[in-house]
Amino acid sequence: MSVTELSDDRTPGPTAAPDGGRPARRPTPLVALLTRLHFYAGILVAPFLLVAALTGLAYTITPQLDRALYGDKLTVATIGDQPTPLAAQITAARAAHPDGTLTGVLPGTGEQTTQVVFAQPDLGEKQHTVYVDPYTAEVKGQLTTWFGATPATTWLDDLHRNLHLGDLGRHYSEIAASWLWVLVVGGIVLWWRRRASNRSRVRHLLVPDLSAGRGVRRTRGWHATTGVWLAVGLLFLSATGLTWSRYAGDNFSAALGALNASRPPLSTVLDGAPPATGGGEHQHGGPTTGADADPATYDRVLAVARDAGLAGPVEITPAEEPDSAWTVAQTDNTWPVGRDRVAVDPAAGTITARSDFADWPLLAQLSNLGIQAHMGLLFGPVNQILLAALALGLLCVIVWGYRMWWQRRPTRVDRRLPVGIPPVRGGVRGLPWWALLLGVPVTVAVGWALPWFGVTLLGFLIVDVILGVVARRRRDAVPVSPAATGG
Repeated sequence: MSVTELSDDRTPGPTAAPDGGRPARRPTPLVALLTRLHFYAGILVAPFLLVAALTGLAYTITPQLDRALYGDKLTVATIGDQPTPLAAQITAARAAHPDGTLTGVLPGTGEQTTQVVFAQPDLGEKQHTVYVDPYTAEVKGQLTTWFGATPATTWLDDLHRNLHLGDLGRHYSEIAASWLWVLVVGGIVLWWRRRASNRSRVRHLLVPDLSAGRGVRRTRGWHATTGVWLAVGLLFLSATGLTWSRYAGDNFSAALGALNASRPPLSTVLDGAPPATGGGEHQHGGPTTGADADPATYDRVLAVARDAGLAGPVEITPAEEPDSAWTVAQTDNTWPVGRDRVAVDPAAGTITARSDFADWPLLAQLSNLGIQAHMGLLFGPVNQILLAALALGLLCVIVWGYRMWWQRRPTRVDRRLPVGIPPVRGGVRGLPWWALLLGVPVTVAVGWALPWFGVTLLGFLIVDVILGVVARRRRDAVPVSPAATGG
């Protein structure tokens, strides 16, 4: 039995190596603590990671699923030479759907249909989107969408984010993201230490030891080396997942704001805009809102944005107030991304403000790119394949982890258990003072930044202390035979 297979509170001494060779090194207090943390976190957090991996794997196929389910609405059969004016497309969309407030238009490009978006009070944060053939102004269909996402994509997105449980369900994904990086880093450290103990086996950091016989050694090899290969990708998923989680995401946004590293706002204030006259009427040709705008205004605003260099797919958002500019924003999330935005005065036909992606703070750029990559959009099908591989690999690592737990179970008649026993405790007591002096504040700070990590870690510690007290009392209650004491 290896060092990590002991279960009581005794300080472990050197034990025989699993292969019958020289005794395994006695773990340092830090390694012992990390081993126990990795074990408990792996057992208790793995179910959250399992669900996240399965739902994330399902989400990777959403572009193909959308094309299969809604291809007749999202794309056109024949690409024409020139699109019809947006005014005609909007008029057709309004005729097909007379209800709601027009809140945006995404002009179709290539084979993509034009999306005319309406807000309705009964839909909450969702919208009603009418899809129009940009070359014939024919309405192709209508869907209830969520920030442009189709019903199928929205359903899978909610499943991955919150299991369709609303804010309550968001806790599961935040717990998974909060602990994923801890498990990855801890696992690499433990595997490195195990392999570095024998120089001839360092190569097995990246290649499983195929010479190992059946049992926990072989399973551990596949578990660890697969985790090493996936490490960078899993750390990326953990970091990007946390950026839009409920609590850690709020802390991340606050940190970006404090560092002036958030996405720059785009001013839509019109200097010297004429005030609205009585009766709710506006001066002829003056700024208008989406509710009362002439559909031809969308063509004028789009032309100004195109002249300003906003190529590719864009979204036109009308002003919410009569003294505000309209906005046109690029929506290309595929590398190289197009995320530039301009504010347009529709009456004057001029750009009043501009925000280019190249001018964003670096952290804001990285955050945006990371989110697009996490969603499988940044590099197209290659991005989807990489995410699917990460999800499948993580599933394998989790299954192998639980298999090790079962394989390490005591099988002696007097100690038989259904699963493996935890590694020894006592790592904290053996740490030097300087490690505690540095480690405690860092752990508290990380727990504050990642609240669900902090709460669950505290829960692990409390439970572990209780189990330790119970184990010591049971051990002290066992009578010692005279033979054992030499009496």
